[in-house]
Amino acid sequence: MPGTEGLIWRRALERSAQARRDGSLIPLVTRLIELDGLAPFQLRQLCSATPKHLLEPGPRANPFLPWEASLEVQRLGHSHVLLLNKYPVQTGHVLLITQEWAPQDGWLAAADWAAVVEVAADTSGLWFFNSCTEAGASQPHRHLQLLPRLADEPACPLEPAIRAQLEQGALPWPWPYRLSRRGPREDHHALAAHYHDHARALGLGDPELGGRPRHPYNLLFSDDWFLMIRRRRERMAGFSVNALGFAGYLLLTSQADLGWLERHGPWALLAEVAAEIQ
Repeated sequence: MPGTEGLIWRRALERSAQARRDGSLIPLVTRLIELDGLAPFQLRQLCSATPKHLLEPGPRANPFLPWEASLEVQRLGHSHVLLLNKYPVQTGHVLLITQEWAPQDGWLAAADWAAVVEVAADTSGLWFFNSCTEAGASQPHRHLQLLPRLADEPACPLEPAIRAQLEQGALPWPWPYRLSRRGPREDHHALAAHYHDHARALGLGDPELGGRPRHPYNLLFSDDWFLMIRRRRERMAGFSVNALGFAGYLLLTSQADLGWLERHGPWALLAEVAAEIQ
């Protein structure tokens, strides 16, 4: 990982092994499903028991006050802490949460971006954020999420399509979103600027003016790009879609209608849960 040490990732893997042994980590067992017309999306079928947060939409009782000590990876000063995702598909999946209460459906603040930059200076990967229930958030306490990646590894299945838009002017997707290129080693001010610009452009409101976002949204960003999508609903045809859907990752549960996906395709699924273009 050029420019990064990956110490946080290694610590997350070590902590995962211990948490799995003591039963506090419950990895989800999945298998990859191959379907014609699915590429470049990855569809995984959930083989283990469905976690409660996937059975019904909407926030649950706060699991982060207090958080499980066995899932703690690292504290970032007095503002944030890195925790293992209790129900990971990928080992090492971590959550960046506020140590004190902050609402998931409020605007991300300067301290959130400073914490992101601190982690990203050590461990690269795919960051994502679900702004509220309608955008796929399962908890009301503020949390961004990171799937660590190696330097030569694509951030997500749709990264080639994202790069094609940035580098080759590929046709845009048919829903409201904003995509921008990130510069090398951007600080938290630059990250916040992307966030503010995208939010205003999508009609979500102005984070600098306070209040709450006017519409649900997802964030996805890597070391090289920053993407915001405006949402209208959390699920379609039984598929629960959060930010990872717009990264190219889909999960098939017992509630999902695989026949619908085969007939209409993954791009239609995203179009159904994203906001309509006005």
